[in-house]
Formats: sequence, structure tokens, C-alpha cells
Amino acid sequence: MLLAFMNLKILLPFQVFTEKSGVVRIVAETHSGSFGLLPHRLDCVAALTPGILIYETESDGEVFVAVDGGVLVKTGTDVLVSVRRATSGKDLGQLHNLVEQEFLTLDEQEQSVRSVMSKLETRFLRRLASFQNE
Repeated sequence: MLLAFMNLKILLPFQVFTEKSGVVRIVAETHSGSFGLLPHRLDCVAALTPGILIYETESDGEVFVAVDGGVLVKTGTDVLVSVRRATSGKDLGQLHNLVEQEFLTLDEQEQSVRSVMSKLETRFLRRLASFQNE
């Protein structure tokens, strides 16, 4: 029996995160739980939840990718994963630390953006109220 392999491409909003050929298996997380993909599995589409996506190649072994929600599409031997954010690593402990740092940085940025947006909205509403009073 011939061994079959999959081609995996993980896309971020503005770039290709990784592109691997010779993928033996993929494990992804959805709202219904984890599921595995093998090369001969039927084509499918799945909504991914934030979590760990695992893929395995003969050369790299198991690789862990932390993803922040997205969509997985399998057609034939091609698997396309489109996510908002992704970080990869070989060690789950190291990956946990990277994700924690990235999310803390994003939380600070989000708070800053929210603060600026709040100020802009307040100024806009004040100007709108002053126009209505004139």
C-alpha cells in the first residue's frame, strides 16, 4: 500500500504562516471537540476554535501550532487553514509561554485602541450635540 501525504497551508490575514508538504496527519479543535485528518479522509470544512493544531511530518515530527480561531478546508490531499493569529513550536510549555506573551501584548494594544476610540466617540458626540444646539 502506498503512503499518501497531505499538503498543509496555514494562512494569516496578510501572509502565509507556513506551507508544508508530506504531512502524515493533522489534529484540529472545533466547537464539537478535536478531530483528526488523514490523507484519505473525505473532504470537509470545519470552523476551528482557539486552541492547538497539531500536524506531523516524517522530517519534522509533531509540530504544535497555537491558532486563534478560523476555518479548515480539506480538498483531496490539500488542507488549507485560515486563522487570525498563529504561533508554532515543538514544545508545548514553550508554546504556552509564547501565546501568553502575545496575548498580553495584544490586550495592552486593545486597551489602548479602546481608550482612543472612546475619546474619539466622546468628542464626536459633543460636536454633534453642539451643532444641534446651534
